[in-house]
Amino acid sequence: MTGYGIAHRETDRYSATVEIKSLNSKTLDLSLRLPRFLQDRELELRNIITKALVRGKVNLSFDFVRPRNAVRPSAVLNQDALLASYRELEKAAELVGAPKDQLFALALHMPGVLQAPTEAAVADEEEEIGWDELLPLVTEALERVNQFRHDEGQALTAEIVGYVEQIQQQLREVERHDPARIEHVRQRLQQHLAELTSHEQFNPVRFEQEVLYYIEKLDIAEEKVRLTSHLQYFIETVAIPEPSGKKLAFISQEIGREINTIGSKANDSVVQHLVVGMKEELEKIKEQINNIL
Repeated sequence: MTGYGIAHRETDRYSATVEIKSLNSKTLDLSLRLPRFLQDRELELRNIITKALVRGKVNLSFDFVRPRNAVRPSAVLNQDALLASYRELEKAAELVGAPKDQLFALALHMPGVLQAPTEAAVADEEEEIGWDELLPLVTEALERVNQFRHDEGQALTAEIVGYVEQIQQQLREVERHDPARIEHVRQRLQQHLAELTSHEQFNPVRFEQEVLYYIEKLDIAEEKVRLTSHLQYFIETVAIPEPSGKKLAFISQEIGREINTIGSKANDSVVQHLVVGMKEELEKIKEQINNIL
């Protein structure tokens, strides 16, 4: 679920950048950083991202900047304050006999005559840009995140299938060695049989029951069949386009169960070594499944 996507737009009115980063997570853990005038769009954004990305630790950063030469709301002229200031200056000039040709310029710079644009005016201007104009940036960034995930998924699929093929190869080695394992078991049974039949308290019925139990306990034929089926099902599932991470996790659990059973029932050092190798490959698979939706 690792992914990265960025979208940028530059105009004469603003510069906007949407950057999305995604890391592995069993659920969707979403963090948003938005400009003030987009705070009311947070719920809508969360719904869009949830549908697009499904899972992951996701961070979205929306940067919005106006260039220094961008046209800003002009200052507001307070006519009453201008008139009052001009008259006060005019009276002062008459009082001291000063010239009046610069009174208008002086009045314009008096406190309260020219007022800065209010926050509401700035916000209104930002709203004029329109959410419909900015939303495509989010969509573009999400598409790039998913493309990043898709490309990573292609490489990851090949890697995981390679691990499965290693388990299949080791399972074939178990099957090739199984006749020798069974022969070894048979020889041990014959040796014990010779020892037991010579004993005066030998009970043939009880012995037959124990032999059948012993043979059944050592038989791994069913486990080999089930493991082969699970491995094939895993390969088929990893290739489907729909999110399958949870299903693959369940299949890997079944694979591990059959591998452990083979190891416990085989009672053979060669098979035990092959089982260790299969477990190593399975751990690699489980680690990489965390990257799959």
